[in-house]
Amino acid sequence: MITIETLPTLLADDIKVKVAGIDADGILRGKVMAKEKFIGIAEKGFGFSSAVFGWDMHDMLWTTEARIAPPESGYADFLAVPDLSSFRRLPWEENIPFFLVRFVSNGKAVSADGRSMLKGVCDRIGAHGYHALAGVEFEFMNFQTPSEDGYSSVSKHPNLASFLEQHAPSALRPLTAGSFSYSSTRPAANKKYFYDIFNTCAQVNCNIEGWHTEGGPGVYEAALKVCEVSEMADRVAIFKLLAKSLGMDHGVTPCFMAKPMQGMAGSSGHIHVSLADRNGTNIFAREAADPSAQWPDIENLSDFGRYFLAGVLDALPDIMPLFAPTVNSYKRLVENYWAPVHVSWGLEDRIASIRLITPPVCKPSATRFEIRIPGADLHPHFALSVILAAGWRGVEKKLAIPVPPMSARKPGDARPELLPNTLDQALARFAASGSIAREVLDPDFVDFFTATRQHELGLYREAVTDW
Repeated sequence: MITIETLPTLLADDIKVKVAGIDADGILRGKVMAKEKFIGIAEKGFGFSSAVFGWDMHDMLWTTEARIAPPESGYADFLAVPDLSSFRRLPWEENIPFFLVRFVSNGKAVSADGRSMLKGVCDRIGAHGYHALAGVEFEFMNFQTPSEDGYSSVSKHPNLASFLEQHAPSALRPLTAGSFSYSSTRPAANKKYFYDIFNTCAQVNCNIEGWHTEGGPGVYEAALKVCEVSEMADRVAIFKLLAKSLGMDHGVTPCFMAKPMQGMAGSSGHIHVSLADRNGTNIFAREAADPSAQWPDIENLSDFGRYFLAGVLDALPDIMPLFAPTVNSYKRLVENYWAPVHVSWGLEDRIASIRLITPPVCKPSATRFEIRIPGADLHPHFALSVILAAGWRGVEKKLAIPVPPMSARKPGDARPELLPNTLDQALARFAASGSIAREVLDPDFVDFFTATRQHELGLYREAVTDW
C-alpha cells in the first residue's frame, strides 16, 4: 500500500515522475514532472487542461456540442488526482515511476473520465458485497515500420505517420505474411519483439496469461491475466502503451484498429467477466446442475448469473458505441468473419455475442461470460463499466433471459435481432430518450459521448475515398 507518507521513500532515487489520464478515445494523455512537484501535488492533485476531453485523437477540437469541455470554458483546467495504487515503473523509459490519474471538476468526478466511471459502478456493486473480475483478450496486427520515404529508404529513422501522408495504408507491410494461428514457429521470426512484450508486461504488473499468433498477417493475441475489474481496465491501457513503445525499439508498429485490412478478420477485444462475493466465491456458479433449467446451456448457471446475462442481452443494442466506438469498428462486425452481429448467446458458442462458460467445460470458480462484440479499439473503462452496469440492472430487476441460446434454434426460426451495424445506427439507439444506456450511465456522459462520435461521423462523411 503506497501512501502520501511513503512516497518520498518510494521515489528516493528518482528525479522525475510520469503521470497520465485516459481520454474519451482510451488514449493515455500525460506528462513528466519533477519529483518534488509530484510529491507536492500527490494528495490534492494538479491542474490538467480540460482540452483532453475537448478534442479527438488527432487533437482536433470537437465540431459538435460535446459539453464536458466546451470552447466557452476556455478549456480551463480540470484537477488531475494521482491514483497511488496505479504505481508501476516503465522499463522502456529509464524505469521512470508512473501513475494514472482521475479527473475532477468542481469537486465531482468528470463524467467522461472512464476510470472514475468504472470506480462508481464497482462501488455500487460493492455496496452489496460483490466485486467484479475481468480478463481481456486482444488481437492486433503488427506492421513493419517504414521511414518517411518508404521501405527502400536508407533512413534509419522510422516515420510511419509521414509515410502514410504520401501512401495508402495498403502500402504498409505486415510483420509476417500469411495466416498462422497458434503457430509454434512463426514467433521466432520476430522473437526479440515477441518475447520483449511478454517479459516487459510481467515487469509492469500487466501479466499476459496467453500469448500467440492469430489468424491474419502479423497478428498476435494477448490474453491478459484475470484480475479485479478496475485494474484490468488500467492494464489494457498500459498494454497498448507498452506494445507501441517497444515496437519503436524493434521497428514494428502494432495496430489496434478493429479492421486494419480488407478481406481479413478484424481484431477483437473480447472481455471475460464474473462476479464474486466477499469470500471470493464465484456467484455465477451453481452448486449443482439445475435439472429444470429452461435450456441445458444454463443448467450450471446460478439464478444471479441468469439475471446478469439477461441484463447484458437486453442492453446490447443500446450500448453498442461503447463496444464499437469508431466508424472502422463496424467494418469488423460483419458475418462470416468470426465477429458477432446479433443479440445472441450460448454455452461455449464462439459465434454468439455472449459466450457462456460454465461447468462442465470449466471448473465452477471459472464460470463467466465472454462478451465477444468489442474490438481492439475499445475504451476499456467505458466497455467494462457498461457491461457491469447493464448486468447489474438485470440483477436488480430480476430480468428473464430475453432470447433462447443459439443451440435451441431450429431450422425456420426467425433470425435473432441484428445489432446496429453502423455507427449512425448505434448512436441512434444509444442516445434515444428511453435507451438503457441512459438508464445505467450518467446521461451527461451519454450526451457527451454521442457528440464525440457524431464528430467522427462528420469527418467520415467529408472524407473522399475510393468509394
